[in-house]
Amino acid sequence: MDLHYKVAVFGSARIQEGDRDYQDVFLIAKGLAEAGFDIVTGGGPGLMQAANAGSQSAQSETHSIGLNIMLPREQGSNAFLDIKQEFRRFSSRLDTFMALSDAVVVAPGGIGTLLELFYAWQLVQVEHICDTPIILYGEIWTNLLLWLETEVMPRGLFNRHDMHMIFHVTDPEQVVELVKKVHADQLNEKHACKNFSKYRIDLIS
Repeated sequence: MDLHYKVAVFGSARIQEGDRDYQDVFLIAKGLAEAGFDIVTGGGPGLMQAANAGSQSAQSETHSIGLNIMLPREQGSNAFLDIKQEFRRFSSRLDTFMALSDAVVVAPGGIGTLLELFYAWQLVQVEHICDTPIILYGEIWTNLLLWLETEVMPRGLFNRHDMHMIFHVTDPEQVVELVKKVHADQLNEKHACKNFSKYRIDLIS
């Protein structure tokens, strides 16, 4: 598999086709794929399907990748995957996400999406992976960010610098343009860090 720049898209399995968030995530993934970026999701239904479907709709040379978790009450993989891998444990799945992903887009979601958001954020904070942009997409994140900045940060529980990789975006086109800009800047860095040097987890076993 070509080592394309990869963007992880996290989001709810419960948001279905026809919902505005579904349409927006589809457009984000399509735009990213058209720009030459692989899309990595949890491989399931909902917004994961939206991202994988958007990726494939671009008809580009990129890959639509799914890292599916085996759960008793969850549906199987969606039908829009070029490459997929199944996991029994969240921990190994999350590490694979981080090993593969050069940027992260967090769409609306619940507990699983929050887990993915904070895991990615933690790894960047402690420099276990490179500086990876974490893009929160949608108005749903406004109050969470407000709470972090007005309740948690003032108590000294983390620093403002710890939010330097967090971006809040509410327009699909802005997400695509932000990722394109970050990618271009990284190409210009002589010693740009690559996540693959931090984690050597093969996507295909």
